[in-house]
Amino acid sequence: MLRPPPPPATAPGRTATRGARPARSVTPDPPRTPPLRRGPRLPSDDQEGTPVSTTPPAPLHLAVALDGTGWHPASWREPVARPTELFTAAYWADLVAEAEHGLLDFVTIEDGLAPQSSHLLGPDERTDQVRGRLDAVLIASRVAPLTRNIGLVPTVIATHTEPFHISKAIATLDYVSTGRAGLRVKISARPDEAAHFGRRTAPRIDGYESPAARELVTELFDEAADHVEVVRRLWDSWEDDAEIRDVATGRFIDRDKLHYIDFRGPRFSVKGPSITPRPPQGQPLVTALAHWTVPYRLVARQADVGYVTPHDAGQAREIVAEIRAEQAAAGRATDPLHVFADLVVFLDDDPAEARARKERLDELAGEPYTSDARVFTGTPVQLADLLEEFAATGLTGFRLRPAVLGHDLPAITRGLVPELRRRGLFRTAYEADTLRGLLGLTRPANRYATTA
Repeated sequence: MLRPPPPPATAPGRTATRGARPARSVTPDPPRTPPLRRGPRLPSDDQEGTPVSTTPPAPLHLAVALDGTGWHPASWREPVARPTELFTAAYWADLVAEAEHGLLDFVTIEDGLAPQSSHLLGPDERTDQVRGRLDAVLIASRVAPLTRNIGLVPTVIATHTEPFHISKAIATLDYVSTGRAGLRVKISARPDEAAHFGRRTAPRIDGYESPAARELVTELFDEAADHVEVVRRLWDSWEDDAEIRDVATGRFIDRDKLHYIDFRGPRFSVKGPSITPRPPQGQPLVTALAHWTVPYRLVARQADVGYVTPHDAGQAREIVAEIRAEQAAAGRATDPLHVFADLVVFLDDDPAEARARKERLDELAGEPYTSDARVFTGTPVQLADLLEEFAATGLTGFRLRPAVLGHDLPAITRGLVPELRRRGLFRTAYEADTLRGLLGLTRPANRYATTA
């Protein structure tokens, strides 16, 4: 029979990874030039002869954020952008293959519940920018069998999505990718997104500075924290050995090793258990973007990786200190928690070329490009200098937002990565088979099994 949940576990441990594969390394293929085109399928898991990497854990971790044709709104008009392929599987497979060529830790895939907009919290009427998306989780699931080591982290919107559905989707992605799944949890304060569902209303706000707006956003982030808590409990609601699969006795599962989670919160109550067995990583990676104290608190309470947006080293140091203080207040002081800085990047061999390219794109867009994150224009060597400076503040990695994916993603993998490697700051081969392993995170014990 199903058991009610015992008290929370007091000490996480490590268990054998279900479905684990033999360790292997992947080294870069010979460089190819952009634009990105669909390359050959990577070797299958049953191919032998790949040696185990002796590379020590990477001093810096790198991820890229994939959004449309790039983070600049006029990026789709560049010759390398491939806008006619934006809604094809091959387009996304090529992007992730390029990121894996550079041995990056993971990619995040942007998503939303309404068309993209030049306005922060509402729709616009523009027709000269990319509008429309494919589902991020489904993109990741399609790309997973074509890749071998890189992590896949789609965006999910907690505000309007049931945690039961998200837990099942990401657990499935973890199985499809054999242990390389994660999620980026995101809130929605847009009334037009709420209108798609009809279950709640969202008052219109013009920014985040007013007391009423801060109160609304605080409520949404608190709800997101509960959402992640439910997702995490559901991942643990099956013990690792719950599946017996004994043909002789006719027993497929041990029902004593499936657990109710019995979560009750102000927005939802979830009984559990999941319908999907515990994922290969135990707990797939949870990540979140944060700009101020309330989202920093979400990162500190529930995330494995937090993305922050410092504009200089001093600000980075202050943000890291605040997150670490929130982490201690949440009782997680000894838990590993990565803090990555987000940067939008325009990369060229000459800094003047990078600036000129941004100016040309700005002219096409009709206004200068600005971002919540620092906007960097320069060379890969100059960017490596900046990352090295920022890393000294306590940041453990970086999530780069390529301004034009067809141009700046290869500049990262073929320009920045070799420069970081030359400085001894980045890996020469993948040293783990799971996303948690790439980030130095152990496989957590099941909260129910360890206290049963």
